[in-house]
Amino acid sequence: MAQVSIKNLTKSYDGKVKVLDGVDLEIAQGEVVFMLGTSGCGKSTLLRILAGLIAPDSGTISFDGQNILTLPPEKRHAAMVFQNYALWPNLNVFENVAFGLRMEKYPRKEIEKRVMESLDQVQMGAFAKKSVTQLSGGQQQRVALARALAVNPALLLLDEPLSNLDANLRDSMRREIKRICTERKLTALYVTHDRREALSMADRVGVMHKGKISQIGTPDEIYNHPLDGFTARFLGDVNRLPDGGIRPERLKISDSCGKLRARLVERSFFGDSCEWLFETEKQEKLLVRELAPPERKIGNEYFLDYDPAFLIPVPESADEQ
Repeated sequence: MAQVSIKNLTKSYDGKVKVLDGVDLEIAQGEVVFMLGTSGCGKSTLLRILAGLIAPDSGTISFDGQNILTLPPEKRHAAMVFQNYALWPNLNVFENVAFGLRMEKYPRKEIEKRVMESLDQVQMGAFAKKSVTQLSGGQQQRVALARALAVNPALLLLDEPLSNLDANLRDSMRREIKRICTERKLTALYVTHDRREALSMADRVGVMHKGKISQIGTPDEIYNHPLDGFTARFLGDVNRLPDGGIRPERLKISDSCGKLRARLVERSFFGDSCEWLFETEKQEKLLVRELAPPERKIGNEYFLDYDPAFLIPVPESADEQ
């Protein structure tokens, strides 16, 4: 585990557009931090600089106070889990996980011990002698994670590791990765564009936009108290009201009283929840999200109410697009 300090990190690939524009980030020992953002915001570039795969134009990075920018990738003790798994198809599961340890010339018995401990932790111990080409996508991702864990990294880097999995596998792997990070007290930086992953797994979440970290905080803080319109909208739907914005789940539907009167125009049913689209007298559209929804009739008028404490400031500006 390492305490990571990143200061004023910049990177441009063409000498004009800054992919990273003065990024500052502190990660405490044992903390799991997510970087969330759209494609091209700089989050994957940040990971690759930390791993030593590319060099920054300026800035500093230290692990436990030691400058690591002068170190080659293999000396940084930063293990990376890639989106496409990056496993060797000609090696079996055991040899894939052992690869990094063999490169560092660990003794044979130490390699066997670490490999099997890591495979057991991701529930793949029984597959040690299998070819990776015989594994499912979820199993291959577990092997890739085991390979990163085997080297006992100071910093675990995860680059959208679940994006190639189907929805059910993503949910189960989210729980697995969170469990493993907690059990091993790992320091980790995880980048994704999936807000569900970030909000459900992170100790803290940073939202990146145009090469900068626009906001960082606990999942609750950045979801319920975003500092700008981009962050507010990127983390979830926001209804615009005259006095601010409100999340769809914060609007309550009533037959008899409320701050707004609106007509129900559309219903989207998801089994355990429902999204209702309402139209106010001023033709403004408002989305309401409700668990265990009752029956309601399209075309009927209802009242909508909300607690002003949950209003979000959502200023419009050109750089938030």
